[in-house]
Amino acid sequence: MSSTGGVSTGVRQLRLALLGPLQGWRGGIPLELGPVREQALLAALLLRPGVTASRQQLLDGVWGTEQPGTGAKVIPVYVHRLRRCLDGPGNGPAESVIVTDRGGYRFVPRDVWVDAARMEEFAAEASSARGCGDLDTAVDAWSKALELFRGEPLAGIPGPFAQGERLRLTEYRLALLQDKLGCELRLGRHAAAVGELFALTEAHPYHEALAALLIRALYVGNRQADALDVYAKVRRRLVRDQGAEPGPELRQTHEAVLRRDDALLFGTAVRQQSRPAPARPPAGRRNRPERPVRNELPVGVGNFTGRDRELALLGASAADPDGVTVRAVDGMAGVGKTALVVHAARTVRQRYPDGALFVDLHGYREDRGAPGPQRVLRRLLRAVGADEGEDSEDLDELAASWRTATAALRLLLVLDDAAGAEQVRPLLPAGPGSMLLVTSRQRLTGLDVDRRISLAPLDLDDAVGLLSRIVGGSGSAHEHGAIRRLAGLCDQLPLALRIAGARLQNRPLWAWESLAARLADDERRLGELSVEDRSVEAAFQLSYDQLPAVEQRAFRALGLSPTVELDALTLAAMLDWTRPDAERVLGSLVDASLVQQVAADRYRLHDLVAVYARRVAAGFPGEVAAVRDGVFRLYVSAARRSSDWGPSAFPTGPAPGTAPFADWEEATNWLDAVGGELVDVVGHAVDVGKLDEACWITEGLFDYLTRQGRFHECRTALETVLPLVPAVTDRRMVSELRTCMGMMYGLQGRYEQAHPLLTEALEISRRAGDLLEQARALGNLGTFANLQGRVAESMEFFAEVAGIVGKLDDEWLTAVVTATVGDMHHQLGEHERAYECYTEAIVLAERVDSPRLLGKTLLRLGCLQLDRGRPLDAAGTLHRAADLAIRLADVPLYATVLGRLGTAAACLGNVAQAAEFGSRARGVLSGRTGGTSEMVRTRMVWNNVAAEDLAGSREFFERSVALPDAAPNRARISHFLDDIRRQRQWDGTDF
Repeated sequence: MSSTGGVSTGVRQLRLALLGPLQGWRGGIPLELGPVREQALLAALLLRPGVTASRQQLLDGVWGTEQPGTGAKVIPVYVHRLRRCLDGPGNGPAESVIVTDRGGYRFVPRDVWVDAARMEEFAAEASSARGCGDLDTAVDAWSKALELFRGEPLAGIPGPFAQGERLRLTEYRLALLQDKLGCELRLGRHAAAVGELFALTEAHPYHEALAALLIRALYVGNRQADALDVYAKVRRRLVRDQGAEPGPELRQTHEAVLRRDDALLFGTAVRQQSRPAPARPPAGRRNRPERPVRNELPVGVGNFTGRDRELALLGASAADPDGVTVRAVDGMAGVGKTALVVHAARTVRQRYPDGALFVDLHGYREDRGAPGPQRVLRRLLRAVGADEGEDSEDLDELAASWRTATAALRLLLVLDDAAGAEQVRPLLPAGPGSMLLVTSRQRLTGLDVDRRISLAPLDLDDAVGLLSRIVGGSGSAHEHGAIRRLAGLCDQLPLALRIAGARLQNRPLWAWESLAARLADDERRLGELSVEDRSVEAAFQLSYDQLPAVEQRAFRALGLSPTVELDALTLAAMLDWTRPDAERVLGSLVDASLVQQVAADRYRLHDLVAVYARRVAAGFPGEVAAVRDGVFRLYVSAARRSSDWGPSAFPTGPAPGTAPFADWEEATNWLDAVGGELVDVVGHAVDVGKLDEACWITEGLFDYLTRQGRFHECRTALETVLPLVPAVTDRRMVSELRTCMGMMYGLQGRYEQAHPLLTEALEISRRAGDLLEQARALGNLGTFANLQGRVAESMEFFAEVAGIVGKLDDEWLTAVVTATVGDMHHQLGEHERAYECYTEAIVLAERVDSPRLLGKTLLRLGCLQLDRGRPLDAAGTLHRAADLAIRLADVPLYATVLGRLGTAAACLGNVAQAAEFGSRARGVLSGRTGGTSEMVRTRMVWNNVAAEDLAGSREFFERSVALPDAAPNRARISHFLDDIRRQRQWDGTDF
């Protein structure tokens, strides 16, 4: 580009500036260059001097993909406006600075001064002067070129062309700065250059050429330590943020500073201050021959990603600089231990002037056996130039020679893939300030270490970043979604990610989606994660093969777990072991990095490891059957033991008394730890053909789930097994599961859906002659009829229940019916009779150790005491009920009790306490049940105290007697209850 010679000061000269906001002047008077799109068109012509640009090229360069509706027709209009602005008075088209040429337009400089053209002239002048050895002239010319920049080039100008040129000119300015500063260093002007270079490297933290210049400037100024620190910081930044090692120029500069090699740094003599004398060697080395300093560290893995916390821990300064620092990294196969440790070692390499040594101990290599410690020690002795005692076969003698040889050295030693602590101990160097970094699949608990890192797979974002760097691609949202799914299917395991990435490099998007579909199939996943000599399955196989037989058996069993997480009790049930034995083996598997310990007594297999464990287990079909029998039997026991339905409520299935839980509370706590995976257990039992077990678990969990307000989980489990009951061996489930589904709908106030299910369950149990199932269906039909105000119908249902209970000899069911009859007396206002029933039900509930039935009956008694005007007695009773509700985690019961405690407090004149109880009740409903307060308030299966108003309204009780001919109806119902009391007796005690 030409600027027509020098800068004319003539009044007619046109001046245009691009190296900042686009501006123009004629004879010193600013020009109005029009709107930004018009300016973008002018820039597209100015930066193509003498080159014709077609209308379409200009349209694409200015508007990109968002082109105007008129298309290229807008270009001549803009050109016409620019000509009127730029051309001198009286100039015709032939003299214009913008000429029409073959359907396009071309900028003709004529006598126009353009700053970009002038900058290029100065740059050419500087390059020529440097080539002639005139460095002063070169520096002056580069300075003039740089002075033309007035900020960001083409600031505010839109369009793809302007954006591209903006980036080009910005990079060009950096190149000019780099050339100028390089010459200044060769002239010995390091003091002036250092400050500018510090500012530039802060503004461009990844620009390696600028960093190299700063290192040279500091070195020339006798600041070698600062120069090395700059390299360390830049390298750390590159590794952390971009996953890449520094390039050749920066590494060469760093090496030259370490060597004090001026010729390598500058190529010519440098005008500088006197150089400091080399440091004297340590006292222990002054009489020893010099040896080359070895750096055996492998080349860092490409696309290294994440691990910032781990790198910081490994690279941190030693707590005791006079001792030997030992840092260990353990983790499962393929998790990236070697890559991490090598990366960390390369980061801290400059701290160890006597060398960095690397030894692969082959602890887990199928093709190569682990080298003996004598062989490793001999190699290490040769590496440090010590041959004394090298020929010995005695391990202790060789270890002593190694300690002697390293006593005066500050070494970095990396031991990769150790089989155990005993393999590492003889190899510890002795020099103060030395560091040992060691990796192993085992937790090297027998090795005293400064820092121990158990490496887990990458988090999802880092895994996506690693896979994205490997496979490349366009970066579209669809592509990013496919990569994210692939990263998850690879379990974020670096080895799996790199294998998948290698298979997908330069492949179209459909290939990525195809691989994701294959990885989603557990049967194919491990086979797909294999390429040439790298295989995820082979890596796991080596770890598994080195386990003792008992641990191999446990590992196979863990792969068959119906939940992601499990505890020692689960493994003990799977293998018919004691719990201490299971805990001991789990600990060993954690140390072997095949099992992850996620909490004090919770363990899990990573997804890919679990897939491998299931594949291995498939080779032991008899063992698989026994493991599944054990684990599902455990879940049946836990579900039934946690239920408040009484010991005789589950007459089929595993025999009672075999459960490993001391009481309902221990079973409940165990289920709490399983958490949201309980429904998955039911689904898994169905998937593997254990239909009876799936039904028994669902039945047992009903009370546990509903008392916690987990209705969605309960319904999911029931809907999973109900369609399968025709194929179930235990025919009781045909009616029982319908009763459970009906109960669940009734608890939510959905009586229209509950009634047909309960009616059908009643008919099925009558045909089967199953009295217990009849009593359950009838009791629920009676309860829900009562809640709907159909009191007489409810009485008929409960009369039939009472007749059945007399034949069953079931104290729990007796207590339920007794409390229910008491509740009906309560509704009718017959308080003395209600009180008798409640107190007898409480005695029975305590006798059969049924805390939930006890809590609900205490709630009923507390409500009765309120109605009888005894708020102080009620408060004591209700506090007992509240304590039980808390232990049971029974959300509806606790909320209702709190509401009635508020009523008691109000009756005692304590308004503030009443308000507090009301607030707590509302908080329980809104915070613990996820907005299902209406559902919870109508949940009244056995505690028929309908507390629709938690402050204690009596609307429900009034509704039950607000019937036509209320007085005769009340009398009829009371008489009906008396008949039940006379006809049925339990344990010799009348109602």
